Amino acid sequence: MPVKKNNKPNLTFYSPDLDNNTGLPFVTHEVKAGFPSPALDFMEYKIDLNKVVAEKNPLATFYIKVAGNSMTDAGIDDGDILVIDRSLEATDGKIAVCLIDGEFTVKRLKMQTDCLYLMPENPAYHPIKVTEDNQFVIWAIVTYIIKKIG
Repeated sequence: MPVKKNNKPNLTFYSPDLDNNTGLPFVTHEVKAGFPSPALDFMEYKIDLNKVVAEKNPLATFYIKVAGNSMTDAGIDDGDILVIDRSLEATDGKIAVCLIDGEFTVKRLKMQTDCLYLMPENPAYHPIKVTEDNQFVIWAIVTYIIKKIG
């Protein structure tokens, strides 16, 4: 679903491809962070990450790429891919993709009795107070972060 506002780049959501049977080899044995393990002896199954991340709510699960660094202290960096679920309830402390005044943002929810704040996880950014004057929707809850290492 491309969204474009004020000549900014398109924001695209991607749905998991649950019909594709291109699973990768899955080592069922846990890896220890110290003692080496003969992993090939335990390779028994294949795993399809689309099915794993969308297991509970496949029709409500999407991928979205992060642009920016307001959530770095939560482990969410520029270029990461978020797995988001539109069917989950928004509760205090959850990380959510929100639509505020026509623009998408990812922030931690801070729910108070009379107010909602969108909290960045980087001290260089300020919280966003959501008021009655804002057009606001909590679009989805973040369930996984996919990142490239190195």
